[in-house]
Amino acid sequence: MECTGYSSLTSGDRKTTHRTDVTRKTCDANLNGWYRFQGAAGTRMPTSCPPTRRCGSYGTGWLKGGHPTVAEGKVTRKVCFHYSGCCQYSTNIKVKNCGSFYVYHFCGTPYCSLRYCGSN
Repeated sequence: MECTGYSSLTSGDRKTTHRTDVTRKTCDANLNGWYRFQGAAGTRMPTSCPPTRRCGSYGTGWLKGGHPTVAEGKVTRKVCFHYSGCCQYSTNIKVKNCGSFYVYHFCGTPYCSLRYCGSN
C-alpha cells in the first residue's frame, strides 16, 4: 500500500540546496499521508543537518537515524528541524524502503515555519 499509494513532492523549492527568501515561507503543517520525493525536489530526505533557511522555510527538516533497509520494513524515525539548533524542533514519522525509493508518512509539522526537505 505505502509503495503505491503515495503523493509525490516534486517542487524544486523543497530541496536543501534551494535558498529561502526570508519574506516568503511555505508551510507543511497540513501535510498528512504517504509521500515520495521526486524530480526537482530530490529523491530522499537528507540524513544530516542542512543549513537553516533552505527548502522554502526557516526550519529545514532532515531525517535522524537514517533510512531503513527493505528488510526492516516500515520504521519510525525522528525528523529534526534546523531552526536555531540542528534539532530544535522534531516530530516522529514512518519511513519505508520500497526498493528503489523511499516513502515517508508525514502528519504535519510542529510549527508552520518548518518544512520537510529533499536531497539527492
